[in-house]
Amino acid sequence: MKDIKDIQPITPIEPFSVSTLGEAVPAGFPSPAQDYVDEGIDLNRELIRHPASTFCARVAGDSMRDCGIDDGDLLIIDKALTPKEGSVAVCFVDGEFTLKRISIRADGIWLEPANPHYPALHVTDGSNFQVWGIVSYVVKSM
Repeated sequence: MKDIKDIQPITPIEPFSVSTLGEAVPAGFPSPAQDYVDEGIDLNRELIRHPASTFCARVAGDSMRDCGIDDGDLLIIDKALTPKEGSVAVCFVDGEFTLKRISIRADGIWLEPANPHYPALHVTDGSNFQVWGIVSYVVKSM
């Protein structure tokens, strides 16, 4: 069930600014107005709403591949967010961390993978279960 590794706290020390285009980049036809760069954006401010409760971790495995989360991706995990139906969460179940989508059904909570080769995990009354944090962003390497 090992789906994440190396959980690390995010400690923004100073703003981290990256240059950005002045407008959105079309994914269809090119725009002739894309010849300039606007002021930078602070990635800490863009990606981290709750610095004291935000962590990052690398994904290990492919159980969430069909929702766009792949082996080696970097997760931004916010422990201050409230878990809800459909949230992708880092959960602690019976002594192990796992990354799954939360599904609330009539028969209880289920942790759903996004890969048909993995079974859903039913959280029973006897389970040692905790939603550790909610994934707020996925950073991918191209």
